[in-house]
Amino acid sequence: MKDLSSIRNFSIIAHIDHGKSTLADRLIQFCGGLTDREMKEQVLDSMELERERGITIKAQTVCLNYTSKDGKEYILNLMDTPGHVDFAYEVSRSLAACESSLLIVDSTQGVEAQTLANAYQAINNDHEILPVLNKADLPSSEPEKIKEQIEDVLGIDASDASLVSAKTGLGVEELLEKIVADLPPPKGKLDEPLKCMLVDSWYDSYLGVVVLVRVINGQLKKNQKIRFMASGATHTIDRVGIFSPKPTEVDTLGPGEIGFINSGIKSVSDCKVGDTITEEKNPTIEPLPGFKPSQPVVFCGMFPVDSDDYEHLRDSMVKLALNDSSFSYEPEVSPALGYGFRCGFLGLLHLEIIRDRFDLEFNLELVTTAPSVVYKINMNDGSVVDLHNPTDMPDPVKIHTIEEPWIKATIIVPDEYLGAVLELCTSKRGIQINLNYAGTRAMVEYKLPLNEVVFDFYDRLKSITKGYASFDYELVGYEVNNLVKVSIMINGDPVDALSLIVHKDRSQSRGRALCERLKDLIPRQQFKVAIQAAIGGKIIARETVASFRKDVTQKLYGGDVTRKNKLLDKQKKGKKRMRQFGKVDIPQNAFLNALKMNEN
Repeated sequence: MKDLSSIRNFSIIAHIDHGKSTLADRLIQFCGGLTDREMKEQVLDSMELERERGITIKAQTVCLNYTSKDGKEYILNLMDTPGHVDFAYEVSRSLAACESSLLIVDSTQGVEAQTLANAYQAINNDHEILPVLNKADLPSSEPEKIKEQIEDVLGIDASDASLVSAKTGLGVEELLEKIVADLPPPKGKLDEPLKCMLVDSWYDSYLGVVVLVRVINGQLKKNQKIRFMASGATHTIDRVGIFSPKPTEVDTLGPGEIGFINSGIKSVSDCKVGDTITEEKNPTIEPLPGFKPSQPVVFCGMFPVDSDDYEHLRDSMVKLALNDSSFSYEPEVSPALGYGFRCGFLGLLHLEIIRDRFDLEFNLELVTTAPSVVYKINMNDGSVVDLHNPTDMPDPVKIHTIEEPWIKATIIVPDEYLGAVLELCTSKRGIQINLNYAGTRAMVEYKLPLNEVVFDFYDRLKSITKGYASFDYELVGYEVNNLVKVSIMINGDPVDALSLIVHKDRSQSRGRALCERLKDLIPRQQFKVAIQAAIGGKIIARETVASFRKDVTQKLYGGDVTRKNKLLDKQKKGKKRMRQFGKVDIPQNAFLNALKMNEN
């Protein structure tokens, strides 16, 4: 058994682009986890999408061997986490599996919104936090000012913060010495019954389900019979290993260690993230508290472009939900789009990533409907209905009130852009809670309705602040508001994928903007196409797509005018019949572009 005092488990947390994955690269390189030939940039970002977008989407684990200057050998279990608010659930799971955190702060940018959110998450998990100032080699680096900022904003002592450059490797050796000296070793007992936490799981086409575990007590070994406490399923372990970062088989995993197991799990439902794994013959009495389930905030429908792909989509959903436990789904049927699924996400970026993963990993082309949030409908009979899809809205006569979700947003922005940010938040029905300063940067707290933030708030925030603002949010509850459902009709047929719920004051402008947008996106037909926005039976906006005109009289060379009228009447009748039976196909990109509406 490995000595517990020689193990250090820590996660790397930071705001987007502050250098978490690059620092992980340097630590792997320094500890000899990979040779120089095997090394590549952001080695832990193994997913194709992560490399394409340059962001971390999944938290990754790596086990490193490090010999300190005094000759003692240590095992470092490092977890590289994402920085985006949409992947906060990945961060919270990684923090639960560790005892301490490296808080990376860009020494040229300072404390940002996600630095704040992740630091508070680490504090809530009773973590020992080690502040690290990255990018110290840049001329614009201001370490003293940033140390002061960390102490003022986060209340963490940063006087002894490590100065590193993840790109060049400057200060990495000193940081490793500090990790083994200052961070606490894990606690655990070998002689107690087996108790492990299921941290993550994913599907491998050769090995089946691979499970990432953190051992608390006891030990895991090959051919051991284990039981998943939440689902009650039992399995025999085929393989035990660690990521170094290459998957490496080991004989046993003891207390405080993080590694993976394979046990021929066929049913994906056995693997619930946060579950406790124990030995079947000698089980532990008390299961671990587990993770709080993630609360999806944005919902949309996903339908296969080709209806024959429905079964393939269902299998892919299962595999993806295994790998991303913050993604939820349930089957739904749409009159316009056929069979599909209603899916829940933690934000719009999460939605985009999932859609791209279906395309890249499972080769599926999908139609996605308008993103919407969950509304609570208070009916006249006293019952409360959760509304995920605007098309399922009950009859307005039976509705007493509609409640919408609100969030508390924290925005950190340089002083010169503050006016534009306040204006944007006010235009989105925001209520200011707080405004204070950390150096030359303002920290604004606003209460905002989630449905105003879902569409284009983040894009507009970035454009008005030239990319300098950082944004983080948390749900604070539901409030009653004057909301209505706007339906879009094309040639009199409602298009459920485009119906949306908006505040009554905004309904006309939103409906008009959507109709104008669709007029440019729907291709012209042989007949006129009417695009209308309606609230109930009242039309609030209309646009018409002009039809193609064929000159049927061009062959005429004189003669009586009745000949010309006869041909024009014949054409009119044909167009009328076409309008009656003609079907307007709305291209998939028209759906998406219509929803990326710019309200200006």
